[in-house]
Amino acid sequence: MTKWTVDELVQEIISKTEKLHGKSMKDASNNDVYYVISAIVNEETKTNWRQTDEKYNEKKPKQVYYLSMEFLIGRLLESNLLNSGMWKICNEALMELGYDPVEVYKEERDPGLGNGGLGRLAACFLDSMASLQYPGHGYGIRYRYGMFEQRFINGYQTELPDYWLKDPYPWETRRATETVLIKFGGDVHTITRNDGSLEFKFENTDNVLAVPYDVPIVGYENEVVNTLRLWSAEPASSTAPLNTDEESLYYRHLEHNRSIEQISGILYPDDSSEEGKQLRIKQQYFLVAASLNKIIADYKTSNRRSLIHLPKKVVIQINDTHPSLAIPELMRILMDEEGFGWDNAWEITTKVFAYTNHTILSEALEKWPIGMIKSLLPRLYMIINEINERFCQGIWFDYPELREKIPGMAVIADGQIHMARLAIVGSFSVNGVAKLHTEILKTQEMKDFYTLYPKRFNNKTNGITHRRWLLMANPRLSSLITETIGTRWIDRPRELTQLIRYAKDRPLLEKLGHIKQQNKQELARHIHKATGITVDDQSIFDVQIKRLHEYKRQLLNIFHIIYLYNELKGNPQLDITPRTFIFGAKAAPGYYFAKEVIKLINTVASIVNHDASLKGKLKVVFLENYNVTLAEKIIPAADLSEQISTAGKEASGTGNMKMMMNGALTIGTLDGANVEIKNLVGDPNIFIFGLRSEEVFNYYRNGEYVANEVYQNDERISQILHQLRDGEFGHQDVEFKDIYYHILSTNDPYFILKDFDCYVETQQLVDQAYRSQDKWLSKSLINIAHSGKFSSDRTIQEYATGIWKIKKQ
Repeated sequence: MTKWTVDELVQEIISKTEKLHGKSMKDASNNDVYYVISAIVNEETKTNWRQTDEKYNEKKPKQVYYLSMEFLIGRLLESNLLNSGMWKICNEALMELGYDPVEVYKEERDPGLGNGGLGRLAACFLDSMASLQYPGHGYGIRYRYGMFEQRFINGYQTELPDYWLKDPYPWETRRATETVLIKFGGDVHTITRNDGSLEFKFENTDNVLAVPYDVPIVGYENEVVNTLRLWSAEPASSTAPLNTDEESLYYRHLEHNRSIEQISGILYPDDSSEEGKQLRIKQQYFLVAASLNKIIADYKTSNRRSLIHLPKKVVIQINDTHPSLAIPELMRILMDEEGFGWDNAWEITTKVFAYTNHTILSEALEKWPIGMIKSLLPRLYMIINEINERFCQGIWFDYPELREKIPGMAVIADGQIHMARLAIVGSFSVNGVAKLHTEILKTQEMKDFYTLYPKRFNNKTNGITHRRWLLMANPRLSSLITETIGTRWIDRPRELTQLIRYAKDRPLLEKLGHIKQQNKQELARHIHKATGITVDDQSIFDVQIKRLHEYKRQLLNIFHIIYLYNELKGNPQLDITPRTFIFGAKAAPGYYFAKEVIKLINTVASIVNHDASLKGKLKVVFLENYNVTLAEKIIPAADLSEQISTAGKEASGTGNMKMMMNGALTIGTLDGANVEIKNLVGDPNIFIFGLRSEEVFNYYRNGEYVANEVYQNDERISQILHQLRDGEFGHQDVEFKDIYYHILSTNDPYFILKDFDCYVETQQLVDQAYRSQDKWLSKSLINIAHSGKFSSDRTIQEYATGIWKIKKQ
């Protein structure tokens, strides 16, 4: 617990404002106060940070290192205040000084360190590791620019630079003395030593400095502070060539330095070009090479034992395929720098790495051209090639029944290096992130590998940190829960199940409904301020917030909205419960179809929202620049959670868990973690529709689905597609014809038309259910009660005991 009282914190804020800014409180801006509060929290944190490091150095426990290209950590001031036990006291202190805490906290920018669920999961995991007192740290890249800042211009997504580091970031500490030299390209020469062993020498390499910035990860009220280390790319030499008359040489030097800085310049550069692919490979190697250098240096300092014992003290979790180059890089270090032979190095490596798979979409399983890896990372290519040769030979000789499967399992095949295969071959654990996802990996997508390594595969269903997504994002609901069942749920979120006994408690349900209404009113005010759209806070808040992708089926959602619009235009007296559809999503800059869907949603919104004949029964809102902070506003206000991906395509989802935890009911397919949510809450408390995953895969195999038949036979679908084709929702006749032709010419690969009828029918059940508020709120409470299962604390406990074999400190 915090040592501060409100009065003490007020005095400290006054003193610090004078010291840091030379201002009295009457002249201090919200931004000034934000930096003052951050400085106070940092002082608290740094003592615990140092003591945590000292404890790990003294006890020498096995530690986990989480390698990820993304850490979508969100704003940290409120989170750090909460975990330090200072949040409520700080709010009171700010109000006493005449400041609105919300306005002060808004001064912090969202760090541009992630894009979607992958990065948010990584952030939740770090929070849970620290809060559960596990020795675990994150390693990522300190991107100067986030993916992009999204703006809508005439309904189209426009990408602006997200320069989140424009102002000083108070949570990072630069550790220049721990800078690492990273080498790209060049020539590798093989030298045979006198004892017959080989030595590899590099020449003409392109050198880059990896400069670390450390961010504290504060555990919840336990004085544990772990570390998120972010690497920034800087030129190895900042000195331009002198004493030369060649002006072009000087500019080439500047251009070269800029290209180096681009390695940590932007999250997920467009890889549709050769230059983009090269930059992504450089980013991935930069991350793993710098991180392994630090991990091994720390091991040597702390343990002073041979690296043969490394697996007893170190486990490295690869978050998706992006950090897979860590496997050959550790082999390089062990063989070239530490003198191990292949067999010993491979034994160490395959006991250190564990791999989390996040997708079954074949296009998302990374593959890099052989020539590109050979050029950028010549020594690593040699090692990957040897890994592949030994792996394929092992199958040929030891598993003759799998010989014909080798082309589909080889790490190097068809001129490509397959990163997921490299991760599987080089790891001791391969986990999926939901039960259904893991079963699909084992029985379909990675069936041959599962046959080869059955003990390697396991499931760890994703989770979310309830501290940020309930305790911080929804303080009213958190207070009601505490009043009802006490505080134990904060440390043990599975205790939320105690709420089940109150599912028929009318006074409690009324309080729950009142809290939801207050949250909806707050979101309605934000919507009006951000967009100018007035929404009915008594309407159903129907929410779909996730990355824009065809398989996530935002298109199915907008087709349903168009259907409702058509119904109301045909019958203005139609009895439907008023509904506000809320979207939040970014489309990748090069993803044309996804950007067309954004334009369609915004176009439909502009028509629906200004049609007085609808009498306010429908509103459509697309909030731009969706990020963690916006999610924290939307999720507590959601009534209905749209989780409508094509069955078998979504690995897990975590937005479904966040909205469930805040009392939203789910409408969804039996996909990802929806299956586990359904099994917990029961059929009456969730709205399930659509094809099952096995039906989807059967259609893919037998080719019996014909989208054109649905188009011809369902008048509702025909009308919607004709409206797109004929320009009814566009200022130009051709505006949405691409969507029309795409669905029919590709045979509707994500089964939007096939699931449409069932989706509409299930939405009608939602409409009817919402009319009985007592029953709806009872369902809502049951969802909240079961959401503790999806705390990332549970997930991390499973990783710690089942994969990492680490202990609390």
